[in-house]
Amino acid sequence: MNQRDGIESGAKVKIRIAVLISVGFLATASGQESRQTSEAVARPIGLEIGQEAPAFALTDQFGHEQSNKTLKGPKGTVLLFFRSADW
Repeated sequence: MNQRDGIESGAKVKIRIAVLISVGFLATASGQESRQTSEAVARPIGLEIGQEAPAFALTDQFGHEQSNKTLKGPKGTVLLFFRSADW
């Protein structure tokens, strides 16, 4: 066996390992999807369109208290809550 054959067989082994790992990830991901049951009913999240939000007051990043009354503009208010990866 010469050096070229050794390199080619090493490359084949690496490809086979990569394929096995990929198949394992795909099998794991597809198995998680099938765990849902037909009995579970998802409740709606949030408010319905046109429904008034409950009163709240929170401190903003500058230390000022904000409420739904202070934030409301002439056309209403849209609030978006998200968590940054930096926090």
